[in-house]
Amino acid sequence: MLTKAYIPYRGYYSTPFVRWQGSLANENAIELGAATSKRFLESKGWEPKAIDYVLLGSTVYQKSWFYGGPWAAAMLGAENSPGVLLTQACSTAALTLYQAAMGVETGMFSNSWCLLADRCSNGPHAVWPNPAGPGGKPVAEDWFMDNVQKDPWAGESMIRTAENVSREFGITRQECDALTLRRYEQYQGALANDREFQKRYMFPVEVQVSKKKSISVEADEGVTSTTAEGLAGLKPVLPEGVHTFGAQTFPADGNSGISVTTRERARELSADPGIEVRIVSYGYARTKKAHMASAVGPSAKMALENAGIRTDDLAVVKTHSPFAANDIAMSRQLGLDLNAMNNYGCSLIYGHPQAPTGARLMMEGIEEVALKGGGYLLFAGCAAGDTAASVVLKIG
Repeated sequence: MLTKAYIPYRGYYSTPFVRWQGSLANENAIELGAATSKRFLESKGWEPKAIDYVLLGSTVYQKSWFYGGPWAAAMLGAENSPGVLLTQACSTAALTLYQAAMGVETGMFSNSWCLLADRCSNGPHAVWPNPAGPGGKPVAEDWFMDNVQKDPWAGESMIRTAENVSREFGITRQECDALTLRRYEQYQGALANDREFQKRYMFPVEVQVSKKKSISVEADEGVTSTTAEGLAGLKPVLPEGVHTFGAQTFPADGNSGISVTTRERARELSADPGIEVRIVSYGYARTKKAHMASAVGPSAKMALENAGIRTDDLAVVKTHSPFAANDIAMSRQLGLDLNAMNNYGCSLIYGHPQAPTGARLMMEGIEEVALKGGGYLLFAGCAAGDTAASVVLKIG
């Protein structure tokens, strides 16, 4: 259990998520993330030079990624602070937050900034030397698409792992469609009253489209209108499967930032000093080959055990759910109310830019718990390689 690491209330932001090949498709994710963080810090009146350490979470290689951590730190205004690049597929946000918390817990630093930035659009195409190939023909890899399509260890695509878990848990097509519709309806709650809930944590991203023109993206782009009839009319992605393209997420672009600091400084920086946000615990798991979704439940159990609490103690549960089967399997593993999870939406509906996804979900969870008057938040999500990570936060 952690006792010293805190997040200032409202000391975080997420940009809108934009479906790939959209408004953010041509932006270097690190440059855009640093620029957005700099604007956010300025809006709060926070001095970037007060940041001791920058932790950059990123999963899709960008130009100059090699220098990612210190480069991002310098661009957002903390040019004298070191930075580190962290990457762990879809659990990058959970890992980054935990590493920042451990830095504060151990006294290594006292005021860190977590920047989560990815662009799935226009992913890099790598060419690897292969002297043994016919005529020295190189080996090529599409950094994003090829890795989604095949885990080199398990030998399967990500959609196949979801179908394997569906068979193991007896999950049906009807259950997947019903859950997708429920999550879409929950997302509509975040849009009510002129997006009142989203505006509690969402920060616009600015894109320079020419020397004389820039645009500001203020809301999610690419969310598909969803109905029961529309879902029922879709064919499964795999012929024998239970998931359609409606019942799985889609790649997206975006970034987010989170301050992780001491209790005293969090109070100073908080938008409401009466609301404390403490990072309590972390959990992880790896399951059998090609069964990625079934790792989420065990990782959540570890986080709960490390926090010394049970599921009955939770006020809010937020999950990264790239496939409908993820939430269904987890709810059965932990005995959770499937329909009460992921209020205000989740990655199944608004897309998955990878590193920022978990961060946005945690921010939504913090705000929901705050509206309820306080309590524990569980965030849990799967990641490539049949792994998962979870975080428990206490708000109030």
